[in-house]
Order: sequence, then C-alpha cells, then structure tokens
Amino acid sequence: MRTRADHRYTQCRYCVFNKTRESFLALNVVRADTHLARLKGLLGTVRLNSGQGVWVTPSQGVHTIGMRFAIDLVYLNEKHEIVDLIESFGTFRIGPLRMRCASVLQLPTRTIYYSQTQIGDELLICSPEEIEQYLQQNAVEENEMSGPLESAG
Repeated sequence: MRTRADHRYTQCRYCVFNKTRESFLALNVVRADTHLARLKGLLGTVRLNSGQGVWVTPSQGVHTIGMRFAIDLVYLNEKHEIVDLIESFGTFRIGPLRMRCASVLQLPTRTIYYSQTQIGDELLICSPEEIEQYLQQNAVEENEMSGPLESAG
C-alpha cells in the first residue's frame, strides 16, 4: 500500500532518451504510477508542450476519453524496449491493449516522427542527473575508442 510520502515519487520529473537513435523524446515527463494518477492521466490538461509527457505504469493501454487533443503513444516492455507506436492518437478513443506492454508513454503529437523512434528501440527513462551521467559516460567511452590521433610523418 502506498503512503502519503510515495506521492512525492509520482511527481518526479523524468527524461526519455532513445538509446538506439540517440535522440530525446522528452525532458519533462511525469510518472503516473498510482491508480488515481493513471485514471486521471492527461484529463484536464489543455495541451502538452514539446518535451512534456506522462509515463503511465503499469499499463497495457490507455484512452483519450475526455481529452481535448491528440497524442503520440509509445508502448514499452519491462526493459523499456518499444513494442508498439501510435502517432497522433485521436481524442475520445480507447487505445489497443498490448499484452507484452508494461507501460505507455503519452507524448505530444509528432514526437515519434521528429525523434525517428521505431519499434524495437530501447529507451532510457531516468532523472535529469542520471541522463547527464549516461551522456558523459558515453562521451568518455567514445573518446577512448577513437584513441589518440596518430600523426602521419
């Protein structure tokens, strides 16, 4: 059972980075991980700005009943690999259920298109501090792999 202190965790902000395509999907995602938060979802929201989103977990599908705008849907398995994508999912609809799905990202329309995200891609969903560490570590590893430049002489 969740306590009042657990509510704080729901309000944490997450970044979503596509490790496969090396592109960001969102920098300001809220996790909906309680029954009430999943039920509310984006209801009452006027619109999603670029970089915003909701991560509904656990979930095998979502709906847009009562919403005022279309969204992109990214269905993820427990390893944060994409099992399905729906671009510009319209209002007042019930999304398909995906049995292999563990969570669903609700993002502004055109996010999937602009990030070139595809089924099978692996996402990193974490705090801004964790994404900064990940990117710094990858930059160091790339520098080590390229090695020192040898002068032709």
